[in-house]
Amino acid sequence: MYRLLAELFPLCRSITGDGVRETLRTIQGQIPLRLVEVPTGTQVFDWTVPREWAIRDAHISDSNGKRIVDFRSNNLHVVGYSVPVDRTISLAELQNHLYSLETMPDAIPYVTSYYQERWGFCLTHRQRSGLPDGEYRVFIDSELKDGHLTYGELIIPGETDREIFLSTYVCHPSMANNELSGPVVATMLARWIMSRPRRFTYRIVFIPETIGSLTYLSRSLDRMKENIVAGFNLTCIGDDRAYSFLPSRSGSTLADRAALNILGHKHPDFIRYSFLDRGSDERQYCSPGVDLPVVSVMRSKYREYPEYHTSLDNLDLVTPAGLQGGFSAVRDCLELLENNRVYRATCLGEPQLGRRGLFPTVGTRDSHSQVADMLNVLAYADGTKDLIDISNTIQAPVDRLYPIIDKLAAAGLLVEQTADLSSRDVVGAGV
Repeated sequence: MYRLLAELFPLCRSITGDGVRETLRTIQGQIPLRLVEVPTGTQVFDWTVPREWAIRDAHISDSNGKRIVDFRSNNLHVVGYSVPVDRTISLAELQNHLYSLETMPDAIPYVTSYYQERWGFCLTHRQRSGLPDGEYRVFIDSELKDGHLTYGELIIPGETDREIFLSTYVCHPSMANNELSGPVVATMLARWIMSRPRRFTYRIVFIPETIGSLTYLSRSLDRMKENIVAGFNLTCIGDDRAYSFLPSRSGSTLADRAALNILGHKHPDFIRYSFLDRGSDERQYCSPGVDLPVVSVMRSKYREYPEYHTSLDNLDLVTPAGLQGGFSAVRDCLELLENNRVYRATCLGEPQLGRRGLFPTVGTRDSHSQVADMLNVLAYADGTKDLIDISNTIQAPVDRLYPIIDKLAAAGLLVEQTADLSSRDVVGAGV
């Protein structure tokens, strides 16, 4: 994951353009992603697909012709979607087109202007404060043209048409946690999903944030509302700090329950946010009338870490261990969803475990715990509770219960509740 992230890091991405295409083509080298092009001017709910932006070069030069701000050295130096310009102007006029962070004097901020035409440069506040009076040449070789918005989609079929949805975005330039951690984790999750048997079908999309999710929903909403039982928005999932959770709008979907169960048992120091703290594509997926069961499992949440939307969100902030942790947290959620069932005990009264080889012949502290978990599972397997409910009730991590479920089922002491397994109500029982 880290190698893929480092390969993608230099690309200049935006909500449209060749940076997005090159990013998606690189990911195609890992998974069979289908690329879709949506023309400029396409109406997507209340929005319109904008013109495509292309940028080839940009710089600010001093009176001696020396480049003092150069797009080639860091693509954050140019305001995203800047229109072309080639002028010589005074420092006073230039200041109206400069962006810096006084509170972070050594960071280049990330600034965009997608839907109003302007041009601008971003630089460190330390450099900006040291600019001498004089004239400067400003040059941006860019283009706004009718073109396309590009996104990638991968559908991985399962045993049923019920779907789990993974969404991530590919529209930010060189930032590691806020941008690229999501796509690289999603890519490797897709490889893991394809490598194993699966009950659910998986719908995985790589899109530009906001306009991309609106575009995708406008083309796929009916099928998504019919089939999706749980979804995860993957972003900011690659640093070494605490885990974070942002719920769906209702806060009680199957995705909420699975994520809270995994984080609560494996990462109990996670930070729990409110839907009022939303800021990514969950805004679209959970909006009224869409109402998809989508949550975000993150490391340091967007807007909440100091390097966010600056050049300090770099290859030092995201680490292999951080990416592995983010991958594992979401993988555990998916594994729980795949194993989640409603169970019913078959024996009236407490079963005799010994004659079935389920009771240890030597009593130890560990053996007592194993038997307690087994009896607790049977006590709450009443045909109305799913595995998440049982895990929450008996306060045992689900990965500790998986082998117990298998043993009890093999002994005929536990059966899956008879029902239509394609039913959303059964899959999400207990919500």
